[in-house]
Amino acid sequence: MRLAVSGNRGFTLVELMVAVAIAAILLTLAVPSFTRLTASNALTTASNDIVLALSLAKMEAVKRNAPTQFCGDTTTKNTSDTLGTACGSTHASGVYVLTGDTTNCSSSGVCQVRDVAAGIQGMVQVSSGGTAAVRFGGLGLGYQVGTTTPYTGTVVDICSTILSTDNHRVVTLTTGSIISTSTATGACP
Repeated sequence: MRLAVSGNRGFTLVELMVAVAIAAILLTLAVPSFTRLTASNALTTASNDIVLALSLAKMEAVKRNAPTQFCGDTTTKNTSDTLGTACGSTHASGVYVLTGDTTNCSSSGVCQVRDVAAGIQGMVQVSSGGTAAVRFGGLGLGYQVGTTTPYTGTVVDICSTILSTDNHRVVTLTTGSIISTSTATGACP
């Protein structure tokens, strides 16, 4: 018995070229969209990390009934008192609490509660205003370091040069206790 063999054993060169062309077009459309999606997610992650750090500083201040500082990005913003010195200029978005416990913390009684925000790297950066230093008291109210007025304003503006719109996530603190995030469009340094 003899089996019939058809002459169609694979793809023709034309069919293969059409398939490759379609794949190239799809890839050209998908890669920029994926890059924008990744950058947008990186911005959201970074802003959520800052909100988490601010919330942690606020909760630690209430829990320990002790001054807690969300660190700014310069020694001038952090000041030169005990908490500000612990923050220095390299712990922006870190959280320190003044406990007086020299056994389990530093010799000055300052404990590090949280290291710097890990989300601000790669595709995202802090805008030109930098990161503000906010000190929380035992009642959970945040103040600009060195003042007695509850903090109202931008804590940090995070941006990405990859996006052309909605490329900023602005984390703000209102009346010293309300933490919020908003989206904006603008130049990113």
